[in-house]
Amino acid sequence: MQNPASSLFDELDAALQSGASEKRIAILRRVTDLFLYDANRLNEDQIRVFDDVLGHLILKVETRALAQLSTRLAPVDNSPREITLKLAHHDEIAVAGPILTNSTRLTTHDLVEIAKTKSQGHLFAISERANVEPAITDILLDRGNRAVRHSVVNNAGAQISEHGFATLLKAAETDDALAEKTGLRLDLPLQLLRELLLRATEAVRARLMAKMPPEFQDEVDRTLKEVAEKVARDSNKTRNFDTALRLTKLLKERGELTDGKLRAFAADRQYEEVVAGLSVLCAASIEIIKPLMESPRDEGLLIACKGAGLSWQTTHAVLACKYPPESMPLNLTDKLEAEFAKLTRPNAERLLRFWQIRQS
Repeated sequence: MQNPASSLFDELDAALQSGASEKRIAILRRVTDLFLYDANRLNEDQIRVFDDVLGHLILKVETRALAQLSTRLAPVDNSPREITLKLAHHDEIAVAGPILTNSTRLTTHDLVEIAKTKSQGHLFAISERANVEPAITDILLDRGNRAVRHSVVNNAGAQISEHGFATLLKAAETDDALAEKTGLRLDLPLQLLRELLLRATEAVRARLMAKMPPEFQDEVDRTLKEVAEKVARDSNKTRNFDTALRLTKLLKERGELTDGKLRAFAADRQYEEVVAGLSVLCAASIEIIKPLMESPRDEGLLIACKGAGLSWQTTHAVLACKYPPESMPLNLTDKLEAEFAKLTRPNAERLLRFWQIRQS
């Protein structure tokens, strides 16, 4: 009587030789069954044999069979490495999804590479993993769409870096639901929670308080009061720009209102002189520059600084003037610098002229 293992390998050889899809699928299932039956007893050399065999079998197999294989291998900690990678990189999310979400065989490097290059469906599948490292969540939040961002925020096992939280805060400006979910993350740094609450609508603040665990409500309530007091102080504080405007115009006439001079004003936190100097350099009124300095968003101020011909170093110092001393989120710097570099001075000047005409 023929040995069952010998029979299987004879069938395997016949399937590979014939190229018939039905035969390949039948053998694929049997080889997978054989691997799964003994998976916890196999060493790496034996697993590589299965890797090689499965790699040949899937070359001409339909997507549905690959999706079934992916589902079966995904929970196995020692699944064949190469076949697992091939399935994870597959363009069809039905094939890649189970592996991306559940396989522990994938390394951080594997996941980063896939997250950088594959579709939103692949990103979403990765975002649902039990544990997601910051190097991966950074890419998910930078590349991902709304569904991916919400999935990351909802996943308690996703570790979010300061860069990641900064990306979330930016997106949360136009997504109240995301703002709420971000505010409820227990790992959100207090400084970023304050920033989120400062930028959030009253409705979002109220819902955050209602959903916050009791042990954190006192801290959030204290933060909300600080935000309210800051808003009240800023709104009641009157600033007189007349003297600063006369000074900066005189400096301009003398050729002394330079990039370095404005940076010195910003470094010394001479707020009125910074606003007036920026107004003079970019030929825009105080009424245009002042709201840009008071806005929680930074894009408008980037436009004014580019229109004034300022360097990035001086622009960064001007941006820092918007915040209390030493409280500008450092994790925003790289993103703002990239946006500033992409902006051209002619475009910035056109926007400033448009704002000036609209104001008039």
